[in-house]
Amino acid sequence: MEFWIMPLLGGVLIGLASTILLYFNGKIAGISGILGGALKKATKENYWRYTFLLGLIFGSLIFSLIFPQFFKYEIPRGWTAAIVGGLFVGYSTRLGSGCTSGHGVCGLARFSKRSFVATITFMASAMVTVAVLKLF
Repeated sequence: MEFWIMPLLGGVLIGLASTILLYFNGKIAGISGILGGALKKATKENYWRYTFLLGLIFGSLIFSLIFPQFFKYEIPRGWTAAIVGGLFVGYSTRLGSGCTSGHGVCGLARFSKRSFVATITFMASAMVTVAVLKLF
């Protein structure tokens, strides 16, 4: 299978899943918001959040069993850098009132000005980070 097909298929599936969640549940597929809500007190209203998060975990696990070649990579700066980076991303999603999935996928699709600014900020920050890390 050609390299470009898998990312394209992934993007289509993310868009489709976001559309289905919005259409049938009236919920935005912003992962940080879903996780943040799931970490609050367990209520019947939050069951959809748990189901969504379990789907992410088990879907990834199943995908890794079917296509293990996509999970053979090294973490060049080590686990400590990956964990610190993850904490920065988590903090930033709270600071920016959402993550790339909420703003970049769902917000842009709804023509949200706030999501447009947030997505431009995410992308610019990512480009600067990559450029700086390439120097070291």
